[in-house]
Amino acid sequence: MADRVFAPAEAKGGIPIHNSRTALLFIEYQNEFTSEGGKLHSAVRPCMMQNNMLEKSAAIMNEGRARGVKIFHVPISFKTDASDNPNRNLGILAGCAADSLFTENTWNAAFHPSMQPDPSDIVIKGKKGLDAFPGTDLEAQLKAHGIETVALAGFLTNCCVESTMRTAYEKGFNVVTLVDATATTSVEGQAVTSGSYGMFSQPMTVAEFSRQISVAPTGPMSSSRESHGGKGFGGGEATRDHAPTYKDQHDPKGKQQAIHKAESSAEYLAKRTA
Repeated sequence: MADRVFAPAEAKGGIPIHNSRTALLFIEYQNEFTSEGGKLHSAVRPCMMQNNMLEKSAAIMNEGRARGVKIFHVPISFKTDASDNPNRNLGILAGCAADSLFTENTWNAAFHPSMQPDPSDIVIKGKKGLDAFPGTDLEAQLKAHGIETVALAGFLTNCCVESTMRTAYEKGFNVVTLVDATATTSVEGQAVTSGSYGMFSQPMTVAEFSRQISVAPTGPMSSSRESHGGKGFGGGEATRDHAPTYKDQHDPKGKQQAIHKAESSAEYLAKRTA
């Protein structure tokens, strides 16, 4: 069981979201994909524009951070000679080597301006392949921060996001995929959000995730029932069907109460772009 974070009896799949034990994983929001001039931007731009995924990603990142969700950034980069590329003669990683993609210490590998890490965020180190777990400190960082739910967004929908989703599921995490905060190079590739994603995660829109974290507990968990009980996202005794007013000892000025009373930025954005 060394490859699992949670043993089968302790697997977190289907638990209610608790903000302090939830991580938003933003995969490869780097100029190579996100920005005009990036070598891969023209390939993913149609999907990005159709989903409005970049603006939605920035909105849910900022909202999540304000609500106590931990923000993880997962970039990829390679040496100039691609000597650290783990499979540079096959498949998509061969393309990365041949086209000198995501070269470290270049503009192409830098984060998009709207997705810059905050000092409180975690930037994962060591990603060279598709899955965000092998060879990185992702698992160690998730454990160190007590994370049980991982919510995934980014590039490519059917490559790095899907690979990471599958591994997180196998390791026993509660896995959420933000279907309109992902992008790839084709309609067929994006279709996995209504296919394989449902086999390994709870797919939802950014607006749906926003509603989840707007009513989820934000402070330290007070009981095992809150951590493990309930029937997951669909309801049950451990879930909440209204926006509560929390008296958080870490929030004496009532910032969280104000957030709960306001319409979330992600919900507003969804309405504005519908």
